[in-house]
Amino acid sequence: MASVTLQHLFPATVPATSTTSTPNRFRRGGVAVLRRGTRRLRTTCKAEPSGGNSTLELVAGAAGLASSAIVAWSLFTLKTTGCGLPPGPGGALGAAEGVSYLVVAALIGWSLTTKVRTGSGLPAGPFGLLGAAEGVSYLAAAAIVVVFGLQFFEQGSLPSPLPSEQCLG
Repeated sequence: MASVTLQHLFPATVPATSTTSTPNRFRRGGVAVLRRGTRRLRTTCKAEPSGGNSTLELVAGAAGLASSAIVAWSLFTLKTTGCGLPPGPGGALGAAEGVSYLVVAALIGWSLTTKVRTGSGLPAGPFGLLGAAEGVSYLAAAAIVVVFGLQFFEQGSLPSPLPSEQCLG
């Protein structure tokens, strides 16, 4: 647990619980001047670095980065060939492509929900993986909009989620 000490921008003073007298100092005509003691405010905050489940953050960060890489590969293939990734052995590659789009969408949804609730995005997570996955997911979403938009204007439609004869042949 990290400890952070915050210094106030405008130093404030709070009255002390006791009043001190200074009999030998500040005498005016034989009357002692009483001074009220003051002390500075100090605020100490203790916070955990992430505030969440580090295992979940590690897995989500790693999955998000891997999924963003697959989405980038899919978008490159779509732009150059007009088709998404091939189905691969037993349809595993096509399934990974579809799941990767969903993971990117889920990370963005999680990030936006966290932003609305707390005012900041996802925590960095272990090794900064979750924060990196969040940023790369937003970049992947921007690339999706660009490539799908170009595909729509050049081809007149978006490719089907299922492989067509054109893409398999």
